[in-house]
Amino acid sequence: MATVISLVSYPFLPARVGGQKGVALFYKYFSRWFDVVCVTTQKNDPAAAEGYEVLNILSNSPLRYINPLYFFTLRRLIRQRRATHLILEHPYYGWLGVLVKWTTPVRLVVHSHNIEALRWKTLGKWWWRILWGYEKWVHRQADFNFFIQDADKAYAIRQFSLRPDRCITMTYGLEKDSVPPADVLAESRRQVREKHGIAAEETLLFFNGAFNYPPNLHALEDLLTKINPLLQQQTAFRYKILVCGKDIPTTISEGGHPHCIFAGFVEDIDLYFRGSDVFLNPIIEGGGIKTKLVEALGHNLTAVSVRNGAIGIDPAWCNGKLLICEDGDWEAFTALVLTATQLKGDVSPLYFEHFYWGNTTRKAAAFIEQP
Repeated sequence: MATVISLVSYPFLPARVGGQKGVALFYKYFSRWFDVVCVTTQKNDPAAAEGYEVLNILSNSPLRYINPLYFFTLRRLIRQRRATHLILEHPYYGWLGVLVKWTTPVRLVVHSHNIEALRWKTLGKWWWRILWGYEKWVHRQADFNFFIQDADKAYAIRQFSLRPDRCITMTYGLEKDSVPPADVLAESRRQVREKHGIAAEETLLFFNGAFNYPPNLHALEDLLTKINPLLQQQTAFRYKILVCGKDIPTTISEGGHPHCIFAGFVEDIDLYFRGSDVFLNPIIEGGGIKTKLVEALGHNLTAVSVRNGAIGIDPAWCNGKLLICEDGDWEAFTALVLTATQLKGDVSPLYFEHFYWGNTTRKAAAFIEQP
């Protein structure tokens, strides 16, 4: 097999949250088609990589992004391994990738996880326009561009003036290609309820995320202060809201929110996806695709989302199990939660055709091998 060098400039191994899993699992399955050598930071654990080699070449210092010595290191590695492609995760190391492309026969691939400038714009950063210009330049220099969802791809083709035939949607994926068996779902439901003291007749509403990321934290605040009070008005509706994820502020976890359980970080998040009744996705900020929603639906969990949170997922793939309201319309969101509790059926096989890693990485590999 041909060799691909990837450049991942941040910690992602072991993979615990959605963005980290997106990188680790992409290369796990992509290594079926190429020999992958991942150049990354010293904080990553090479033993956590499955199917590909990890070299801890980059320092952990923020200055690593402007260190010119990495040019010589990366160029030498590409020549030694006779690599055919260099994949950049995010555009930040674009200057380095472009220099290497100019001085070796390697073909440059930029793997975008968001339109980064627009993501920072939604977070109120004044310098987003500077990043936008740099991001445009990097994508235009690449031989191939991967985008996390179709809307990002369309935006980049239009605004960055990219060639459509050099762009592909490379979405976040799933390791399973079908819904979990009914007996597995039932056992997971039993375990979660037993662990947290949730009655059988209570509907279990689930939300998770890394709460050191502002869009997730703001969504949690909306869930507790806007959605939960509306649910409490439904006096006949018995429910619990279960929140998993690291860095939940103690002001929230110890805030005495009724009907809420704060589990914090859990080792087996899949157990909670399988064991819940409805997934809540009230995230109205940030870009890209919401990995937690992809995973929830992949576990056959009915989901209620605001429109921004559902970008990149077509409800037609979900057999009615994805319900969407407009951003910030919490009364509509609450009504959809009640509707979701009555829905039956399974996520469509079309969903797994689109999101199973084995399918998506095979398409990506074939795409970058074109002349």
